[in-house]
Amino acid sequence: MYEHSIQRIEMDKKITAPISKEEAKSLRAGDYVYITGTIYTARDAAHKRMYESLEKGESLPIDMENNIIYYMGPSPAREGRPIGSAGPTTASRMDKYAPKLLDLGLKGMIGKGKRSQDVIDAVVRNGCVYFAAVGGAGAILSKCIKTSEIVAYDDLGTEAIRKLYVEDFPSIVVIDSEGNNLYETAIKEYRNEN
Repeated sequence: MYEHSIQRIEMDKKITAPISKEEAKSLRAGDYVYITGTIYTARDAAHKRMYESLEKGESLPIDMENNIIYYMGPSPAREGRPIGSAGPTTASRMDKYAPKLLDLGLKGMIGKGKRSQDVIDAVVRNGCVYFAAVGGAGAILSKCIKTSEIVAYDDLGTEAIRKLYVEDFPSIVVIDSEGNNLYETAIKEYRNEN
């Protein structure tokens, strides 16, 4: 028990967003990461619109270089709060669009659930990372969000792109820059222990 506690502490990391390629490459599947800094939100509709802009040769409303996108559409903010409940959405809905954004310099994605092989390949190719946030914990996660402002696609409502400032936002590295996938390794470890 004591040995497990020491191992857990060593896997806890704090990072500041945006993140460099070197920092992204230092993270390993299974690391608990607390993110402080600026991240962006974008879901299905925003990803589709960004993809269409790229297809037309237009520039994107946000720079991808070294940034992190959180797959989240918040509920309305209560009075005095910058944002409402802010839990992750299913990441696979962005799989069609994610490789292109990773190739443009995006260094991290936060969501929940598995990713396609195309996304995993793009993560490895670009030295990026896929984080998971705990689904169902949107109210708790929103407490880590200190500011929220819509920066693009206001007409999409909750799916607009938002710029967030977060402090110690909790996440877990699921897929690291070497392609290690916690969803696969955790299942193998569990089976071996039982």
